Amino acid sequence: MAYKPELLVTASTIDELKLLAEAGADAFVIGDSRFGTRLAGSFTEEMIREAVAFASPQGKSVYVSMNNLISNERLMELPGFVTFLHEAGVNAIIFGDPAVLMAAREHAPGTPLHWNAEMTSTNFATAEYWARRGATRYVLARELNMEQIEDTKAKSDMQIQVQVHGMTNIYHSKRYLVDSYLEHQSDGRQLGGNGREQGLFLTEAERPGEHFPIFEDEGGTHIMSSDDICMLENIHELLAVGVDSFKIEGILKPAAYNEAVVKAYRKAIDAYMSDPAAYTFEEEWLEPIREKQDPNRELSYGFFYKEQVY
Repeated sequence: MAYKPELLVTASTIDELKLLAEAGADAFVIGDSRFGTRLAGSFTEEMIREAVAFASPQGKSVYVSMNNLISNERLMELPGFVTFLHEAGVNAIIFGDPAVLMAAREHAPGTPLHWNAEMTSTNFATAEYWARRGATRYVLARELNMEQIEDTKAKSDMQIQVQVHGMTNIYHSKRYLVDSYLEHQSDGRQLGGNGREQGLFLTEAERPGEHFPIFEDEGGTHIMSSDDICMLENIHELLAVGVDSFKIEGILKPAAYNEAVVKAYRKAIDAYMSDPAAYTFEEEWLEPIREKQDPNRELSYGFFYKEQVY
């Protein structure tokens, strides 16, 4: 089967999903905040159905993220929600908790499963462990470098997904830390478990120019990186080793920014696939991203070229 890399992006609303489809995205990550955490936006069951109805006729995929840590209370809701996803025709379920895997195997037979446990997916043996239990895709940790990505792809038959653009999560607590702090201060303010639109960030006294976005959702409190990964200039290196899916993380970004990013990566991927031997990066592809990039957030290579401790 010919190599066909996927351009995957998060979507916060149906309108953004349609916008990014037009920009060139092949697949979308969406979810319900009861079961998914760090979502660009929460989708109701009606919205999930609409997303599938829109994407499927175009040959595009909809993946529903169920990457939250599942409590005993939420466990009781899994069978019903997973059954709904199966009947709605979603293209895959993203999971980290084995409880989701077991529910999917029973109530959504045949639905592909993408294992994403953030920083613990660091080697090909772990990939094979989850493959034997039904997973079809392995979402690599953001802390891996190019050599480790290439080694994992070479030694595993699973699909490999790599994040190539956007911010990453650097801290997570199941507690609502900001709400707790405001309550302790007794000033009457609360975020109500949703700090997405509050513009909150942390900064260090030693590095006042670096802002670490912070928000709270039903999964707790999340602190994000102060920079954005941008592998556009070097995407050909990941294409050359056969990475199956390239994820653009659009959380906390305006739709216009995500649209510009998707268009840029679409151009680069298509140019490489049309003639790998003659491929050269065009600086002009990056300009629309730079124009919309938050000046307080640096574009970086993340960990791709750093020596790792794993």
